[in-house]
Amino acid sequence: MSDVTVKQLAESVRAPVDRLLKQMQEAGLPHTGEDQSVSEDQKQELLAFLKRSHGSDESGQKKITLKRKTVGTLKSGQGRAGRAVTVEVRKKRTYVRRAETEAAAAEGAEAEAEAEAQRAPSALELEAQRIREEDLARKAAEEEVQRKEAERKEEEERQRAEALAEAKRKAEEASAQAEPVSQEAPTKAEEVPLTPEKLAEAAAEAQAKVQATEKGGKRGKGRERDRGRDAQPERGRRRELSLKSERRGRRRQTSPVLKLDQQGGEFKPTDFIAREVDIPDVISVGDLAQRMSVKAGEVIKTLMGLGVMANINQSVDQETAILIVEEMGHIPRAIHADAIEHAFDKSMKVEGEESPRAPVVTVMGHVDHGKTSLLDYIRKSRVTSGEAGGITQHIGAYRVDSAHGKITFIDTPGHAAFTAMRARGAQSTDIVILVVAADDGVMPQTEEAIQHARAAGVPIVVAINKIDLEGADPDRVTNELAAKNVVPEDWGGDTQFVKVSAVTGEGIDSLLEAVLLQSEILELKAVPEAAGRGVVVESRLDRGRGPVATVLVQNGTLRQGDVLIAGEHYGRVRAMLDEFGDQVKEAGPSTPVEVLGLNGTPAAGDEFSVATDERTARELAQFRTDKSQEQRVAQQQAAKLDNMFANMGAGEKRVLKIVLKADVRGSLEAITQALADMGNEEVSVNVLGSGVGGITETDATMAMTYGAAVFGFNVRADAAAKATIEREGIDLRYYSVIYELLDDVKQVLSGMLSPEIREEIVGIAEVRDVFRSPRYGLVAGCMVVEGSVFRNKPIRVLRDNVVIFEGELESLRRFKDDVSEVRSGTECGIGVRNYNDVRPGDLIEVFETKEVARAL
Repeated sequence: MSDVTVKQLAESVRAPVDRLLKQMQEAGLPHTGEDQSVSEDQKQELLAFLKRSHGSDESGQKKITLKRKTVGTLKSGQGRAGRAVTVEVRKKRTYVRRAETEAAAAEGAEAEAEAEAQRAPSALELEAQRIREEDLARKAAEEEVQRKEAERKEEEERQRAEALAEAKRKAEEASAQAEPVSQEAPTKAEEVPLTPEKLAEAAAEAQAKVQATEKGGKRGKGRERDRGRDAQPERGRRRELSLKSERRGRRRQTSPVLKLDQQGGEFKPTDFIAREVDIPDVISVGDLAQRMSVKAGEVIKTLMGLGVMANINQSVDQETAILIVEEMGHIPRAIHADAIEHAFDKSMKVEGEESPRAPVVTVMGHVDHGKTSLLDYIRKSRVTSGEAGGITQHIGAYRVDSAHGKITFIDTPGHAAFTAMRARGAQSTDIVILVVAADDGVMPQTEEAIQHARAAGVPIVVAINKIDLEGADPDRVTNELAAKNVVPEDWGGDTQFVKVSAVTGEGIDSLLEAVLLQSEILELKAVPEAAGRGVVVESRLDRGRGPVATVLVQNGTLRQGDVLIAGEHYGRVRAMLDEFGDQVKEAGPSTPVEVLGLNGTPAAGDEFSVATDERTARELAQFRTDKSQEQRVAQQQAAKLDNMFANMGAGEKRVLKIVLKADVRGSLEAITQALADMGNEEVSVNVLGSGVGGITETDATMAMTYGAAVFGFNVRADAAAKATIEREGIDLRYYSVIYELLDDVKQVLSGMLSPEIREEIVGIAEVRDVFRSPRYGLVAGCMVVEGSVFRNKPIRVLRDNVVIFEGELESLRRFKDDVSEVRSGTECGIGVRNYNDVRPGDLIEVFETKEVARAL
């Protein structure tokens, strides 16, 4: 090869010219510039120098080794619970060139450079080599991390074992020091066993030491995380608080219940918690999930498993909700809309020692048979003279102290209040005194009183009054009562009969003895120490004192200052008055008193109870008021035209009430006149209000008050009227053609007419013979002489053209087959249900009834 310049040689070996000149000068060559030529010998000399400088000689294999060292950080785990490990990666590359002295001597420096370039590894091979080395380094780093983790766990186990051994040693020392000083102590007290509680304390102490060690090792990394947390202050603070609370809980508990979720940083229970879930009548899916402390998606998934498709806002009934709660492992507890009532009833449990109480006696009987006069003589008062017309106008309750004991009497003018009290379950009456006048006998109201007493299951004591009159006939009264199954004891019955006179007082003591004897048989008892409860006998609104309620205490004791709830009203007892008008501080069982302080007048028959506080009484009263209001609103259906027919009473003229508004006066007058001409003696139209202009709130209020429909002719309702109409459910109709309005009204009136009942004879069969069947009883062999006989239609049996029976067929057979129809001229067998007096020659008439709608 020809000589080359220094510059050309630098380009061929891919080295800077300055660096090549420096190396040539170090090799002892005279070159100083890039344009100077380099011979083959000079190239060999330069090559030998470079080989010597790299520690190689001419005989062995020639190699070049490159080394690189990098330091990085490898993080294991996730979140703040991960661990950072420092990893040092060392990379080493070696390039080897075999000795070829003969070729080098023959070809020269350029061929040597080209051969070196050919034998050098390609870029792809270098990259593959680098990837393999990195994989090896990563595996080595992971093995290092696993080794360090294993060492850390071994160290923790060792520390825990040492802590447990230390705790056991301390416990043994403490048990050794706890020997009794007294010589009388038993010897077995010297050995104190290592109880589970002490082992748990030792384990907790060991756990605290291990956590302290971990905390010390993580303190440096914790500061780094704190510095890096400035970008997300809120999230970092929540994580830090959660971690602190976890560590604090671990110090206090031997077996922590909660752990830190590494992905979300939230506390989650490690064990399933079965909760008691209150389920009302209707509950939404979202509310149900919230009460079970689960995600709504899990509840929806459970619903899908049960075959119910619902979203988070839809509601499910109580039975479905109970199935869901049980399916998810929780405990359902059904609650109803009146849960507040049940809770109040549970709080009113009567506890205490029972003691005998006075009987509560109701005096009943026919009008003017002397009920109040009899009670007046017993009370030694003049009540009758103070009543209008000498008859009882209200219910009164009185307590009488007789020589035989105390008795509470209830005097009532009728039986409505008594029946209402029994229907509401108020055990207000123990004994009924049935007063019958000896000169009048058993009257209709006497029979009604007997029926009420029997329906209530209350024993009866009969008082035959007015025996002092000349026309008195007690025996006739006894016979009449015996005919009503009220049999006296003298005749073998169970009812006591006492002859009395409210004027002379004859037999009064015997009557009281009979009442007390009956009460002893009933064994009436109560708990005076319990909270007072009973029934409202009557109530009124006094102008000076406000609402006044006469109540009968059935159990417990009612005291002044108690919070009372009676029906839909409540209040604090400001004063209590007895039957004589004197104030009393408390009233025990079977005691009637007048109570002042309620916020309203409760209904007769309402139960009353003493509440724990005023708030409970107010909430319960409001609940009862709302419930009563809902019931009243639900019953108000008169405004709907569709329901108006059901509200029509039989035998009275049915009236369609309308509130009419029109756009102009001429249309209004024409419609009003046309409506007035409609109707007959059964139905008619009554225009309650009419006017020109839009439908206002006043029109809607009038329609609501009188149960009318609102008709608008070319007018519309304003916003206030629409709100009232929608809220009250009033029927509103718009019209633009007068004939459509009149046709609708005529159709409604036609529907209000009672239908016409038409009867049509469809067939007649003549009885030819009668025989008995073991299966159907008496069977008539007949010939159908007219029309057809149907099995499922009503029939009449005629004898000498007189109807003697009306009913239905039991069976209809032709030969041996059951048939549903037999035509004229055909023989058949007929069995009449519940009638066995069919004779040959009778006619069986089959008919059907049809209701034909009437029209105006």
